[in-house]
Amino acid sequence: MSVEQPCVLIGVTGCIAAYKSCEILRGLQKAGVRVKVVMTEHATRFVDPTTFRALTREPVAVGLFDEPGDPIHHISLAQECDVFLIAPCTANVLAKMACGIADDLLSTTALATTAPLLVAPAMNVRMYEAAATQANMRTLSERGVRLVDADEGYQACGDVGRGRLADPAVIVERTLAVLDEVLQGHAGSSGLPANSASAASEKRDLEGMRVFVTAGPTVEPIDAVRYISNHSSGKMGYAVARAAARRGAIVQVVSGPVSLDEPEGVEMVHVRSAREMLEASRDPFARSDIAVFTAAVADMRPAFPSDRKLKKGVDDELLTSISLVENPDILATLAAGKKPGQCVVGFAAETDDVISNARKKLERKNADLIVANEVGEGRVFGTDDNKACIVGSDGVLDVERMSKDSLADVILDNALRVVSGR
Repeated sequence: MSVEQPCVLIGVTGCIAAYKSCEILRGLQKAGVRVKVVMTEHATRFVDPTTFRALTREPVAVGLFDEPGDPIHHISLAQECDVFLIAPCTANVLAKMACGIADDLLSTTALATTAPLLVAPAMNVRMYEAAATQANMRTLSERGVRLVDADEGYQACGDVGRGRLADPAVIVERTLAVLDEVLQGHAGSSGLPANSASAASEKRDLEGMRVFVTAGPTVEPIDAVRYISNHSSGKMGYAVARAAARRGAIVQVVSGPVSLDEPEGVEMVHVRSAREMLEASRDPFARSDIAVFTAAVADMRPAFPSDRKLKKGVDDELLTSISLVENPDILATLAAGKKPGQCVVGFAAETDDVISNARKKLERKNADLIVANEVGEGRVFGTDDNKACIVGSDGVLDVERMSKDSLADVILDNALRVVSGR
């Protein structure tokens, strides 16, 4: 691992978008980063290793046995880098990583490294949308791999859809954000590997405190098979829970339906509807020092849900005109009983006037902090990173794009300041 100059290892796989790796490389170099390159054999069919060697002034690694002076080259590469970025990453390499297959220099290095892994997929839209590819990306994400999601647009094959490599500038920005996390972790001199948690996550400053988190969507039934819900993945709430537990807190989570592994060392309660979430939240909220309401609660619910499936052609009147009633406002209801010294954090997912709406919500909900996100067009929901503003009574903190795990620590840092009166 580099000390004097941070090092990013770029993995280049066999994809037409391989030429964009040159632009990514130059963007990282302009930021003062040392860059090394490892390629698959197929990648060399698209960009000659000489190109990368000229740009980096470093040897370009391709074959497992190409470096006679270093018989275990994949280990030295894995140890030398601070961040390992694979861009572009083909469906094949995604699958190998998800299955732990290590049959070439790039895949063995990916398996051996303890540095943070970023993956920028690039492939045909149908390959990208295939169930296997989606499952592989979920698996990698759950293991802590950061995914820079593919863009939509025209593809080299002539198809149109999601699968294009993300904009090189976005990939550079994401990589630098992760690198900054690593360097901040080093500054804390913990001496721990930088892949799983930063130094901020290793401190025990919440020891003995109680942290309560709501997470995920709520589900409001229309009939026995249909329901009203939203796109919340629960990733942000689960990230807050993990971070709080790592920092020593006693953590309780009330979660709507999500497809995520439960955070370790956390007490979980699973619910479906908004009313269930409210009732399950009353006691842990009352006992908490910090309460973080990340759940995307449905504002409305069907007034008369059916206990059977409504049939098209039979129940058309009921299906085409669903009467809705307002759900309880969980944040406002519980925050009205906030005790002295308790910090209440709400979330605002907005499509416009983000800061203005967050300030209104801060006052209306009796919260101490509002984490405001702009949503839509692939932002926030379901992603592994986030850009947010934290709005409090004393001002607005603009948080650069970072992983949700890192943002969780920033949120807890600010909540702790509220609790301590700073």
